[in-house]
Amino acid sequence: MNVKVQDNKILNNTEELTIRKVCDQSGQFKSYFTLPANKKRIDEGGIRLNGKQKKQISNKPRVTVITAVYNGEKFIENTIVSIINQAYDNLEFIIIDGGSNDSTVDIIKKYENSIDYWVSEPDKGISDAFNKGVQLSTGDYINFQGDGDGFLENTSVAEVMKGINPESDIFISAGIVRTDIRGKTIFKVTPPKSFNKQTLLSRMSMPHQGLLTHKSYFEKYGLFDLNNIYCMDYEHLLRSYKVFPKVQTKQITLARWRDDGIGNNNTFKVLKEYSKIKRINNVASMPVLLALDTWMFMKFFIKTLLLRK
Repeated sequence: MNVKVQDNKILNNTEELTIRKVCDQSGQFKSYFTLPANKKRIDEGGIRLNGKQKKQISNKPRVTVITAVYNGEKFIENTIVSIINQAYDNLEFIIIDGGSNDSTVDIIKKYENSIDYWVSEPDKGISDAFNKGVQLSTGDYINFQGDGDGFLENTSVAEVMKGINPESDIFISAGIVRTDIRGKTIFKVTPPKSFNKQTLLSRMSMPHQGLLTHKSYFEKYGLFDLNNIYCMDYEHLLRSYKVFPKVQTKQITLARWRDDGIGNNNTFKVLKEYSKIKRINNVASMPVLLALDTWMFMKFFIKTLLLRK
């Protein structure tokens, strides 16, 4: 693989990056230094294009933060700043842009000396963008922040990573705050002290903005399914439902989750995808799944009727 060299200023704490390639049992998972050549690629950048990466720090798990964005000029800068200003000193940042035609790429370039790798090219949706980011990651843990999402405080990641054992803690679940587009809080979600996987039967009880997933989970269970438009992260978790890995919960609010994503105003479609996902992964008996669906859709229709009055 050829590495393009640019004259960007390199962060001082860098070392040579060895290209790694790993596969799961199906042979579908590969890790890349930069993405393979793409004739439709618009641009790419970041410190990796100098053949460098940030140094690994012993006894401190690396966290890779992946941001997928398309035409996000209104919010992407706040997201970037919240990530690159983290006090946690073993953090990697990757941005996957879907080929934006607004000023998103210009904003990304403004901060590219603090971004490990970014690319702008057409993709097949959020799942595809997430998958590219995972394959580019070198972190022990992976976290996803959309444009307009982001970490609440500069110390957020450092606080969440305290006491984590990467040998046993496969998921780290922290709190999130749901905000409107003006940044006003709508509600907060704080994980319980002990996670119960049965909560996943009715909802996505670990929002990805507050979730850090060990890289080994992707190596074992694969990447996100491109057929899921709204709930790819939910389906990814349910693949392991019957033998669910250890979840380390943190009563810390890690990130904000902006209330205008792809699922906004598409609740019925989201619920239909929920239903399909639970059946595909055979997480419960058919009578139980039918009961869950009945309750889920009944609540939706009652709420819809009440809002119309």
